[in-house]
Amino acid sequence: MGRRKTRRQSHGSAWHWKQTDAWYYTLPGTKKRVALFDEDGQRLKGKDNRKAAELALARLKLKGSWDQTEQSIAKEEWIVARVCSDYLQYCERGVANGTISSGHWASSKSLLNDLCKYCGAQPVVLLKKGHVKNWIDSHTGWKSAATVRGAIAILLAAFNRAEEDHGIANPIKGLKKPKSSPRLQSFTRDEEEAIYSATDKPFRDFLFAAIHTGLRPYCELAKLTADMVFDSDRGMMWRVYSSKTKNTRKVPVLPAVAKLTRELMKTAPHGTGKPLFRNPAGNPWKKVTGVMRMLGIKKKLGWDKHPVRNKYSSYTCRHTFVHRMLSGLWNGSAGCSIEVLAELIGDTPKVAFDHYGREWGQYYQEPLWAAVGLGKPKLQAMKRTKPTGSRLRKTDSDRKALPR
Repeated sequence: MGRRKTRRQSHGSAWHWKQTDAWYYTLPGTKKRVALFDEDGQRLKGKDNRKAAELALARLKLKGSWDQTEQSIAKEEWIVARVCSDYLQYCERGVANGTISSGHWASSKSLLNDLCKYCGAQPVVLLKKGHVKNWIDSHTGWKSAATVRGAIAILLAAFNRAEEDHGIANPIKGLKKPKSSPRLQSFTRDEEEAIYSATDKPFRDFLFAAIHTGLRPYCELAKLTADMVFDSDRGMMWRVYSSKTKNTRKVPVLPAVAKLTRELMKTAPHGTGKPLFRNPAGNPWKKVTGVMRMLGIKKKLGWDKHPVRNKYSSYTCRHTFVHRMLSGLWNGSAGCSIEVLAELIGDTPKVAFDHYGREWGQYYQEPLWAAVGLGKPKLQAMKRTKPTGSRLRKTDSDRKALPR
């Protein structure tokens, strides 16, 4: 006979969950875990805090909060504002220990405070998906589906956290997000040169490197130091760490980027920890600074009133790199595969294909032409045309390596 499994801790005992590194108890007759808190209202964490967890559980029993009826009453006391506050405290702790970006914290704080003005006093048990939809509809300035997707993602994260930590049922679980529709703008060669002419050398170098490597501008490129640079038998490579994906990858760089890197390493050599790309004050580039710089560039060039160019941002540099890789700019017009692109830009093949492959991927499109008997199309010179929507036609100049 097989060995009978036994429960490590009986119902009514404090137990530690390795996944969250926190202490819980389970009510008799249920399978619901309930988090334990110290006298200051802070979550009890750490495997060595068993004694404190048992004391917290004993306090609950003495207060009469142990039975199921009292627990249900406690749940009803939760209002939307309390859920939002609890999640923002969680984000603040995450920023302090490096597990959550400051950008996410700032976005969450702005969004959840706005929600609290709308329905912060609403009991969680009475909150409906319709309340959230009406709140979203009240923001007439949210014209982009990406904005609505981001808002819903933060709301779901906040209520999921309350459900996991405090056993409060998520009333908006399953709320549908708008379909993702990536904005595929990329710079032509003329537009790239115009941008360089409209800014100073520090920001010009930063944008040049972003366009020619595809790195995420502020969570990857802005944090690059000389210690992440090394030479191989085939040329220079960067060891890039992404605070977004928490992964490190090796990226080969073009000779022009390698030359620029060696120049910058003279002022930020190995061992100093200084980022290679710095603003005129000698500090790392920040997202807020880059946004203001790009707004100034577009205004100076008269692009702020253009239907397409007014949407350009620092992140368009990454899209430009992707567009040129898939069109084979640096590889004799032989576009790279989605798998290779995904490794270069630090995405999964699925994300890379969903965002870029269908629109720009020759590697994806050519087999479709071959399947209907038309074979590989001949490369023909095309006159330069103005960008229309998210599609930019490839020009003769775009097939040539870009001069520094």
